[in-house]
Amino acid sequence: MFWYDHDVSGWGWFAMSAGMIFFWAVIIALGVLLYRALARPGVSSDRADSRPLEPTPEQIIAERFARGEIDEDEYHRRLTVLAKATRDVPRPGRH
Repeated sequence: MFWYDHDVSGWGWFAMSAGMIFFWAVIIALGVLLYRALARPGVSSDRADSRPLEPTPEQIIAERFARGEIDEDEYHRRLTVLAKATRDVPRPGRH
């Protein structure tokens, strides 16, 4: 019945061990990739827990102008001041 002469040699044990490690590495990698694909924050805007982005200063001034809280001269003056202020601010990494 060939029970005693068909043992797995050293290379057979190595191949089985490497195969098992490779199998579990693939399973874990697929799990991590699936988790990262499903749990990305900020990608889907229709999620209930996502917060809306804060408006920029220019958008706030435009909204105030649209509501009639400030007139056209005030709107342009404030935009000019904002544009000048953002040009004067030193940015990291730029010399």
